[in-house]
Parts: sequence; structure tokens; C-alpha cells
Amino acid sequence: MEMQPGQMAYDRAITVFSPDGRLFQVEYAREAVRRGATTAGVIFKDGAVLAADRRIPNPKLAEPASLEKIHQIDEHVACATAGLVADARVLVDFARLTAQINRVTYAEGMTVELLARKICDYKQQYTQFGGVRPFGTALLVAGYDDTGVRLFETEPSGSLTSFKATSTGGNKGPVMELLEQKYQPNMDVDSAILLAIEAIRQSLEDPATLSQVEVCLVHRDRGFRRLSAEEIQKYAARLPPPSGTPRGGRS
Repeated sequence: MEMQPGQMAYDRAITVFSPDGRLFQVEYAREAVRRGATTAGVIFKDGAVLAADRRIPNPKLAEPASLEKIHQIDEHVACATAGLVADARVLVDFARLTAQINRVTYAEGMTVELLARKICDYKQQYTQFGGVRPFGTALLVAGYDDTGVRLFETEPSGSLTSFKATSTGGNKGPVMELLEQKYQPNMDVDSAILLAIEAIRQSLEDPATLSQVEVCLVHRDRGFRRLSAEEIQKYAARLPPPSGTPRGGRS
């Protein structure tokens, strides 16, 4: 983002609006998300698929299981994170605590929309008070409840949007183009998994490898399940050949 000298005074605190109504620290937090790994979410008939690029820094030495990008929040809700990993961990812990308090208080699971709104309320507080900074993380929150299967994107500003399929993080543009072209209502689980993996492949610098991709299901009948590396490779082998040139530009 290019900033004029006169705007620098509005760059120092989260509580100060610029004359054109912008909060620069929130915009910088969005940039942290754009520099993060790519995530994708797809709703199918009986649940939702979440997929994420884990970006393992040293595949030979790192333990992949320690680099989670997708987290279970409750029996019926999960989220994929893009942006600052530490910020994401704090938000996941908050979401889990909120869901459990609701379950203990009312003896039932929290609706996906209410949980996503609670997360966004928490994020929004960090855009309004001095001495804090916004969370540099966007979450895709997916799950099911009595209202159906839901998928929400939560932004650093605290805004909330519901989607049938969406992506956040790095190289979001080509991923969204693919989802818009190929998403179909009432997909079966296999088609949704294939679409989610293909969407992540659109963002990879080397589309030939999907070894670092993490995929999870939130299924109405089977609950939360994390796909094994072997399962992901079997799905990857069924994908059509990648089109165009390899994607780049992510840090």
C-alpha cells in the first residue's frame, strides 16, 4: 500500500481514522492475510470440506502434524486459518471456549452462524480500542446445525460473509475463479473434496505436488475427520491436468 507523507499520522494507532475514513492498521492486517497460505472451503450436500496449504518450511525435518492450518472447534464445526499463525491459535482457543460454554450452558451445540459472529465480535474489539492491534488472521468457519450446512469467512476487521464456496489467504484470485466456474449445488462429498484440492492446487507455485495440503471434512453423519496424506494423494491423482502456468508471488 502506498502512503502519502500526510497520511503517516493516521498510521500510528488503531483508533485514529484517516480523513478518507480508513483504518490503516486494519488494512495492514488484511495484507498479512494476503501474504498467508491459501485456504479453501466448499459446501456439499451433507457437510463441508476445508483445505489448506500448510507450507512446511523444511519437509525433511519438520513434523507436518505440528503445522495445523485446519482446527476442530466443536463436534460439528471446524475452521481453516490464513495469516499469522499465532493470532490464529488465539482465535481458535477463543472459539473452542465459546462453543464449550454454550454447550455446558444450554446442553446443545452452538449454531455455526452464532459462533462465527462471536469470533467476529472478538476481532472487532481489537479494531476499536487503544493499545491493541487487529488480528492478522482470516478464518473460514464451516459446520452444520439445524439450519443446514454453513460456511463463513471472518476478516481482520470483524466483518462476516457467508459462502457456498470460498477462499482466503495468498493467491485468492485464481482460486475464486476456479470455484466460481466449477462449484455446483448439492455436490457429493467426493466431488467437493476434489474441487477443494483442485482449488488449492491453483495457488501452488508447483502444481505437480500436493504433499503439503491439509484436508478435513465436517460431515453431518460422521462429524469431523481429517484426511490422511494417502487419501489426499489418491484424490489428487484423479484431478484433471493443471491448466496455465504455475502460480507464484506468495511469501
